[in-house]
Amino acid sequence: MNRQAQAAVLFLIGAALLHAGFTNLYLRYVKAGLQPLLLLSGGVLIAAALATVWYEWRERKGTGGVDAENGRPHEAHADGHAHSEDAHGEDARGEGAYADDGRGDDGRAEDGHGHVHREPRVSWLLVLPLLALILVAPPALGSYSAMRTGTALQQPYGYNHLPATGPLRLNVVDYATRAVYDHGRFIDGRQIKVTGFVALDHAGHPYLVRMALNCCAADAQPVKIALTGKIPPVLQPDKWLEVTGTYTPRRTKDPVNNGPIPYLQVTAATPVATPKDPYDESWNN
Repeated sequence: MNRQAQAAVLFLIGAALLHAGFTNLYLRYVKAGLQPLLLLSGGVLIAAALATVWYEWRERKGTGGVDAENGRPHEAHADGHAHSEDAHGEDARGEGAYADDGRGDDGRAEDGHGHVHREPRVSWLLVLPLLALILVAPPALGSYSAMRTGTALQQPYGYNHLPATGPLRLNVVDYATRAVYDHGRFIDGRQIKVTGFVALDHAGHPYLVRMALNCCAADAQPVKIALTGKIPPVLQPDKWLEVTGTYTPRRTKDPVNNGPIPYLQVTAATPVATPKDPYDESWNN
């Protein structure tokens, strides 16, 4: 891989990062708060690519037509040595000209004599993240991962203020932490609306789930709410629902890690579209 190819790959990776950062695609990989860093990374890669092209152009211009890749004039003979002839057709180079031709004992080009080592072929591995960004757009983690991973519910340091009247719109993490660790103190008797995707265990029991992030999709873990009450007769895993219900002190344990899972008494359930950001980041904020 020469410098031009390196610059092209860097530019394309940077452009792909900017594309992901300016669209919702990046939410498939990292949490929303990392968008500025992602855009900055894309800008740095593009700047590095442009700088590489500029330095390469300046080097070629400074060598007066010498090939910067192998340090030879563009019209060199097959043996790698360019010969200049005098007016009588004789070889203008003396015998001493061969004493130091910029090559080591093993015949390889050495630095410091106008020769540039060819970059290792392992540099082509830079193409892999580019292909991943362009060709692979993984879906958000869903019910398959959720039911094979224990709940990540953690006791929070505090709770957000709730409105005194009207229905409460809570995310899965907020309802679960209040139901388990606050024993429903401020949500008991209130109408609650929660949105998440459906997951079914091996016995067919339904859960409303949201995957919580620390940093990126690689460390996503589920937070689950068990559903009871007026549950729709047909539930499909990974379908998103807005569930309306009320708090119930009933709980169960996650069969994977024995973590606590609260129940929600369902009064109504409405299918909804997949949200722009399918992950929940509120559990560690």
